[in-house]
Amino acid sequence: MLKGIPKLLSPELLKVLCEMGHSDRLVIADGNFPSESIGKDARVIRMDGHGTVEVLEAILQLFPLDTYVEHPVQLMEVMPGDPVETPIWAEYAETVKKYEKRGTTAIGTIERFAFYEEARKAYAVIATGETALYANVMLQKGVVTE
Repeated sequence: MLKGIPKLLSPELLKVLCEMGHSDRLVIADGNFPSESIGKDARVIRMDGHGTVEVLEAILQLFPLDTYVEHPVQLMEVMPGDPVETPIWAEYAETVKKYEKRGTTAIGTIERFAFYEEARKAYAVIATGETALYANVMLQKGVVTE
């Protein structure tokens, strides 16, 4: 055990976060996301018993977001005509505001199929048990400056 590390973060996930370099991407996927097929060329970390908000909260305590891009946090857009509500996005906004000095301006959206394409290039995919729809988040890593 280590002090100051969120207990939710497994040794496997900590190793992956440490291995990642500037501009590498990490996907925190909801339970419906095709994590294994999208992440077949990446590392897939199973966190089935956890939700995306708690995983995002734990990761952002250690993970610097990229300051060289406008939106280092990307959410999957709702498909046009899909009547799904996304109240979880407000929880993401509150979480990002706690750890990112740009606040919610660091959050952007990306069309669903473009999100899948970008996720295929991610360094790692975290497969959660999140049941909210359109609850996928992609983070782009920055540099540690302190």
